[in-house]
Amino acid sequence: MAVQRVKSKLAKTKVLEQHCYIRDFIPLTRELSKVSLNEMLTQHSMVYIKPDIGSFGNGVMRIEQQPDGLYRLQLQSDIYSYSSFDRLYEGIRKLAGHKKYLVQRGIELLRYNDRRFDLRVMVQKNPKGKWETTGIIGRLAHPAKAVTNYHSGGTPLSFEQLTQAILTDEERQALTQRLKLIGAAAASGLQSAYPRLKELGLDIAIDTDKRPWLLEVNTLPDPWLFRKHDDPAVFRKIYHYAAAYGRFKHSRRSKRARQLRSSGHAHKTQKPSP
Repeated sequence: MAVQRVKSKLAKTKVLEQHCYIRDFIPLTRELSKVSLNEMLTQHSMVYIKPDIGSFGNGVMRIEQQPDGLYRLQLQSDIYSYSSFDRLYEGIRKLAGHKKYLVQRGIELLRYNDRRFDLRVMVQKNPKGKWETTGIIGRLAHPAKAVTNYHSGGTPLSFEQLTQAILTDEERQALTQRLKLIGAAAASGLQSAYPRLKELGLDIAIDTDKRPWLLEVNTLPDPWLFRKHDDPAVFRKIYHYAAAYGRFKHSRRSKRARQLRSSGHAHKTQKPSP
């Protein structure tokens, strides 16, 4: 039976918002409209706008309402400025085209060397059929961009390195356990609506109060990102679990396993969501 994929960010968010533990970690997220954007910017001075269906950080916009009343919009490394809300929304519609978008409360991410970072948390069904958090890795944003995705110029770095100057060892251990709980709870919540899920990639922000926020859940996460992990055993486990539930084509599995054992190199077989 094929592994289930769910493309719509809004659909996944609506399911997770029904989960009593997870909902507290989800920033306010709504379908984009002129009304929803205005309401969101009234409550929060910074928001993100994302395509409902998309990957690699493509099309993601960061919008800030500045003290002088201007609106600043960033798309990749391009910066736009608008003198009024009406002009801002007009500009967004031109950039977004006819695609369905969502608007999400912006979370000010922690920084490392003055660059924003977030975390990718990998959650998978293990060979016993139980959900397990198998890896956590940081993603450091390109200095000129608003997103942390590897395919948009982000740099994978260890959670420990990124938080060395921010968290004590005890705080890091406590946060790691919390992230594992969030991973298991998100998997359980989504599986109630999508029973054939086998793997999830959670994008988690840590704000300046050291609080985790679940920004997005990907059902086709990139396992190869974890080849950058400091501990090679993390990627080996992720690969082993993915092969066990059929992520890779059966005819190629043994060849890729030999490649993994001999050199640690492999190639993508599906287009992931980084």
